[in-house]
Amino acid sequence: MTDSGFAALASRFGRIVAVVCFAALLAGCSMFGPTKLKEEEIIPPDTLYQTALTSMDAQRYNNAIDALKKLERQHPYSEFNEKAKLMEVYANYRISKFDEAILAADRYIALFPSSKEIPYVLFLKGTAYFAQIADITRDQQISQNAIETYTLLIANYPESDYAKDARDKMVIAVDQLAGKEMSVGRYYEGNGQYAAAINRFRMVVAKYQTSTHIEEALFRLTESNLALGLTNEAQTAAAVLGHNYPSSDWYKEAFALLQKVGLEPQINSASPLAAALTPDKPKA
Repeated sequence: MTDSGFAALASRFGRIVAVVCFAALLAGCSMFGPTKLKEEEIIPPDTLYQTALTSMDAQRYNNAIDALKKLERQHPYSEFNEKAKLMEVYANYRISKFDEAILAADRYIALFPSSKEIPYVLFLKGTAYFAQIADITRDQQISQNAIETYTLLIANYPESDYAKDARDKMVIAVDQLAGKEMSVGRYYEGNGQYAAAINRFRMVVAKYQTSTHIEEALFRLTESNLALGLTNEAQTAAAVLGHNYPSSDWYKEAFALLQKVGLEPQINSASPLAAALTPDKPKA
């Protein structure tokens, strides 16, 4: 037999082997049958709800969440639907799953916008943001989210049981935002970028007047404006500081700083600071 004959025979033999192997594979599949997925046992909705309640009472919040999710999956239109979604917000919050708590709160608000529990859900959502507020050197979007959520709660439900606590937490969140601006402003000032620093300090004065950073912001405005030779602005910042915080150590420093160059605190009526805070004559 020639070489070409051997090659043709080998090729046919290879095809036969492939067909036999494929047939054997099919036979094996039919012998053992397809893999069956285990079906989830359907549990009555009241049983699942009671399981979640019991777990919540025992502070086993992960177990409660599992039962609540199963309740939603197996019985999405049960009579326990609203209560279950409310419990899910709280359970996630309690185990510091803050992102999940926020998402659960948003779902509850979307599904039950007229519920009497909306103030509570807004408070939990705001507090889930609040609990994540980091130090002032990091991005402060979460602080802003907390403020916006608390503002919504206070504006729409001012007499609710949660409004006062929301106000108290909002003060801290606002202070955090002011602290971030001050941190950036100090960095710019320390690097001689006085115009950029002034913009940051002005923002604190304009937006965060109730923060604990307002006195330093006014002093830094005195300092940075003086460094640029903007004496009118420097005098105005010191005057505003002295009018509002006459006993402040920051005012004493601002006053001394101006005195070194033969100046004193004085209002410049054209200054944005004067328009914003309209102080009277400063106190030395």
